[in-house]
Amino acid sequence: MNPIQKITRQSLLQLVPRTRKARILSAGAALLSVCAFGAVAVAPIAPDVADMPVRSIEQSLELPNLADQIAALQQDEQQFIREERIRPGDSLGSLFTRLGVDDADAQKFVRTNKTARRLLSLKTGKRIQAETDENGLLLSLRAVIADGKAGEARQVEVERQGDRFVATDAPAKLERRVEMRSRVIASSLYSATDSNVDGGSMPDSVVSQMIEMFSTNIDFRSDIKRGDRFNVVYETFWLDGELVKTGRILAGEFVNRGVAYQSVWYEDPVTKQGGYYSLDGKALKKAFLKSPLEFSRISSGFSMRVHPLSGKWKAHKGVDYAAAQGTPIRASADGTVDFAGNSGGYGNQVVLKHWSSYSTAYAHMSRIAPGMRKGAKVSQGQVIGYVGSTGWSTGPHLHYEFRVAGQAQDPGKLKSLVQQPLNQAEAARFRMAAADMKHRFSLLAPSGNAMAAH
Repeated sequence: MNPIQKITRQSLLQLVPRTRKARILSAGAALLSVCAFGAVAVAPIAPDVADMPVRSIEQSLELPNLADQIAALQQDEQQFIREERIRPGDSLGSLFTRLGVDDADAQKFVRTNKTARRLLSLKTGKRIQAETDENGLLLSLRAVIADGKAGEARQVEVERQGDRFVATDAPAKLERRVEMRSRVIASSLYSATDSNVDGGSMPDSVVSQMIEMFSTNIDFRSDIKRGDRFNVVYETFWLDGELVKTGRILAGEFVNRGVAYQSVWYEDPVTKQGGYYSLDGKALKKAFLKSPLEFSRISSGFSMRVHPLSGKWKAHKGVDYAAAQGTPIRASADGTVDFAGNSGGYGNQVVLKHWSSYSTAYAHMSRIAPGMRKGAKVSQGQVIGYVGSTGWSTGPHLHYEFRVAGQAQDPGKLKSLVQQPLNQAEAARFRMAAADMKHRFSLLAPSGNAMAAH
């Protein structure tokens, strides 16, 4: 036997598995290999693209009649919309020129119509939009104007209707956003609020509200030190991506010398009366102002005195505040108008009914503020009338009475009263609002984000 054959045969025998299980597995693997090789062998081979025949196809296409399209476009009236921002020194003429308006009648209407003339009061940087036809005639003109007195944004619009113009003034539909800001004081409060570390500075109105909110606990003239920090959550109102006005602070937190002060705004959905509370639901605002006049002096206190007109010794059941004619009179607390009108010796008088058995009276007004009618809601600090000398009065002053269960009391001897406490249902709703603001404070912590909005 050939030695080579012998060695080969022995080698092959050694490759054969000795156990039955191993032989079965080996046979299966061999069968799969054969099937795979067969599949590859019978698979079709795709033809080469370069060898495929090429065929050219020619077809005539009908072009559109551009002349007819141009004629149709010329028959339709073209309208153009353009927007500009008010520039320093702008006149109505220069503004109309930039807006592409060539319309003398429109200029005359805007100058003479009371509503349309409000467009002339737009401040530098504010936007105004005009729609014109192809000849420059004005079709519409609109802008949003912030009413400084009421704090309301109004949309003023001038619109052409046939051969005349019509001006309208309506509340603007604004988008409400809630913004959150966090600052650390490095030098002063105002330098911190003016910084744009998170993309923008804080509005002055928010800073003023924050100072008022925490002024009962913090003296902002002397208590502020480097390293103090604060978080604030407030409303902003936008139109077409532009800030129109800033609203109320919804929550604030101020850490002064290591002590944290927190405040949350809560407004009752039924009465619409609101105020600031601590996170545990305690009212932060005092129930009654110390004085219904911002700047005045007491000319006659709650005591016995000789009446200036009758000359008789008589109890003076109120406090007289000397002030100039026309000085605004503020509601000393939230309440409802119980009386507004002329009341004999009291002259023009407003009586407010507050929570529990408390009420206040304001007499000798020169005039009563608009909207003061029985049942009307008023907020603390709201102007309800103006100092005068009507009724039994010898000169301009305010006669102010503080009443408990209808009986006049000396307000100077009463202990400081807090705001009306929340009832059980209000407290439950407040806890939900407070939890949301507490979560926002946690986001504004040093390890969190500096600003967020939704």
